[in-house]
Amino acid sequence: MTLQQIFSPLPGIFYRKPAPDKPVYKSDGDAITLDDTIGLIEVMKSFNEVKAGAAGKIVRFLVENEDAVMAGQPIAEIEV
Repeated sequence: MTLQQIFSPLPGIFYRKPAPDKPVYKSDGDAITLDDTIGLIEVMKSFNEVKAGAAGKIVRFLVENEDAVMAGQPIAEIEV
């Protein structure tokens, strides 16, 4: 197995949940597929899904819910 990072596609606020009263998309240790959504990036009230981009298992998130992120910043590590 190899560690791979998932990067923020754009700058904004990272959300791990689809809504404040909903559970997180994925947690550390969860299995993921290529098209799984792991979070959202909000830019000017527009929400953009962040896809896993690879199949494997989430090792850990590198940013917290509602953290500001920059484009290209690693947001999670996955084992593929």
